[in-house]
Amino acid sequence: MSKIAFIYPGQGAQSPMMGKDIIEAYPAAKAKFDAANAQLDFDLYDICHTENELLNDTAYTQPALLAVSSAITDVITAHGIMPDYTAGLSLGEYSALVAAGSMKFEDAVKVVRMRGQLMQKAGQETEGAMAAIVGSDRESIQAVIDQVDGYVAFANFNNPKQIVLSGEKKALEACYPLFKEAGIRAIPLNVSGAFHSELMRSAADGLAEVLGEVAIDEAQVPYLTNVTGSVVASHLETKELLVKQLTDSVQWESNVREMIDLGVETFVEIGPGNTLAGLIKKIDKKKKVISVSCPESLETLKKHLEVC
Repeated sequence: MSKIAFIYPGQGAQSPMMGKDIIEAYPAAKAKFDAANAQLDFDLYDICHTENELLNDTAYTQPALLAVSSAITDVITAHGIMPDYTAGLSLGEYSALVAAGSMKFEDAVKVVRMRGQLMQKAGQETEGAMAAIVGSDRESIQAVIDQVDGYVAFANFNNPKQIVLSGEKKALEACYPLFKEAGIRAIPLNVSGAFHSELMRSAADGLAEVLGEVAIDEAQVPYLTNVTGSVVASHLETKELLVKQLTDSVQWESNVREMIDLGVETFVEIGPGNTLAGLIKKIDKKKKVISVSCPESLETLKKHLEVC
């Protein structure tokens, strides 16, 4: 029997009014927002459902995305749809951990709130930047990086056609004309720091302290980590992996290929947008990806799975 994976987007997927339709249609979704608000010093309803700049502020974006993704997950599972595997891109790992039963939602909200603040602070201290490289390979990209002074690292391996770089802003800026000369398309990203690189070391150290106060249980559903691209063998490894994720490359392509090798035929992207669907189609266009962010897309999922 073909298997189902619940997958969760990371920062950058947020959008105004995200989750509003689900909350209005399903009381269980609203309950998740209420539970999140009890752990926060701001109102998630205001952040998500009014026009404001805070939604794109890392310290606010992270708990907002977690709440929306987890709320939609509750609605999906209430219809009897359960995952065989869970995974998330960067921040999305926390939604995956909650869905897998490894981390309590309330704990995850507190952790990602602090994670966002730590990452924001590290970004301000290091003046880092990020860029997406489209349609090139690791060797060609590395050849350009080797020509510049300063720190530039591979941040994400998203699919065969998309690699993301992190590093010192000046060093990345020095790469751009060299990329152009080599016929490589480089797109600067509008982010507040060099995520998934050594420039996040202070944030990683702070996150280790925060996670030290949180319980991680054995997952009820296998969960994949970005650090290795594989299923986590033991919940005892999870905290260390979450810390490493801030400074290591995100192995999203490996995550997807691992799930496919394990028999996943349907990927359910849970949260705003369809970023992960686009990435997966560049890895294996034969796999079914359904992005669920509203009641209408939930009906599409139910119809595909023949759920009443």
